[in-house]
Amino acid sequence: MHNLEHLLKIDKESIWHPYSALSSDIPVYHVASANGVRIKLSDGRELIDGMSSWWSVIHGYNQPQINKALEQQLKDMAHVMFGGLTHTPAIELTKQLLAITPEALDAVFYSDSGSVSIDVAMKMAIQYWHAKGESNRQGFISLRHGYHGDTFGAMSVCDPKTGMHSLYSDALPKQVFIEQPQCRFGEICSEKDIAPLKQALIGQSGHVAALIMEPIVQGAGGMWFYSSDYLKQARELCYEHNVLLILDEIATGFARTGKLFACEYADVTPDIMCIGKALTGGTLSLAATLTTNEVHRTIDNGEPGIFMHGPTFMANPLACTAALTSIRLLLESNWQENINRIQQGLEQGLRPCKDLSQVNDVRVLGAIGVVELKETVDMKSIVPQFVDAGVWVRPFGKLVYLMPPYIIEDDDLKHLTNALVKIISTL
Repeated sequence: MHNLEHLLKIDKESIWHPYSALSSDIPVYHVASANGVRIKLSDGRELIDGMSSWWSVIHGYNQPQINKALEQQLKDMAHVMFGGLTHTPAIELTKQLLAITPEALDAVFYSDSGSVSIDVAMKMAIQYWHAKGESNRQGFISLRHGYHGDTFGAMSVCDPKTGMHSLYSDALPKQVFIEQPQCRFGEICSEKDIAPLKQALIGQSGHVAALIMEPIVQGAGGMWFYSSDYLKQARELCYEHNVLLILDEIATGFARTGKLFACEYADVTPDIMCIGKALTGGTLSLAATLTTNEVHRTIDNGEPGIFMHGPTFMANPLACTAALTSIRLLLESNWQENINRIQQGLEQGLRPCKDLSQVNDVRVLGAIGVVELKETVDMKSIVPQFVDAGVWVRPFGKLVYLMPPYIIEDDDLKHLTNALVKIISTL
């Protein structure tokens, strides 16, 4: 067996990590194991995870019930193609998803990742209008500072300037971008706030397939929490102007915001909804695109009479089993009270940041806590400081944020927030 030094040499010389360079001098830490809310490094240090591994590991690592379900499923089959075949985990997961998502959603298309689920949603919207004889409806309206993924379709609806994909702008379809709503969560949406969307829908009439947006919480594009009233008015405007509404619940789904799905804050139902990340409890990659009877029947009855997409690992039985078990764990828990407990801990723990001169804003919603700085953080220096403090926190841009696993105990949450406040105060 290779020693750790040799393994890390291979990693540094040959493995690209997310949004990094092979020559990067930002440290990468070797993980030996993970259990509960703790990540154990190979050097023996343990870190309290404040990221839920990019917002997915909601029940913590090495969850016994999910592990047991995966072991049992492995005895039957790890995978089987979904073309012309089906299996019980996919059927049971579909039944469960349709029971907990907005009532009008009645069909599910599975894919491998959140980004792909967005591409699927965009293709559904375009094919829907093609089937209705309006093939010129190819465009999408998206919010500034939005983030929807890294595949080409998803990139095209991410913020074109402040987003992560400006390098590819000339190769991407040109979409319509409107200003993000400035009305904060809990506030009323004014006429000024909703006006850009109204103008875009009027100006692009006949060319837009759908409005795509992250409900209530804009994630990696800025961690901004906006008014549920804006979402409600957006839904009504889409009806009024005959445009589909796609809601990206990949980051917000499965109770992260305090509702099972963030669209519940506005009591709206999208025409198409994307879910992923926490879907499997962070064990395996799986995403889904859900849609209404109107959308899928229109596609089925149009040309070519089928939906044109089909991933090789679509509805992987292991991933479906993990998802079904994770959802049951969530629903069987007192998740509303638990998320409220985490929210209170984040509000109390991050409150001192409001008095720091280097901080622009502090905001908390559900199990999401965000400290927005006035200057961009130096990843090379700040991440090692967090590791030395015994926590795993990975900021981006001007944002230092926490999205801990739902099982985190109060003492560990306090340790997380204390470390964050202490390190930010030294910047």
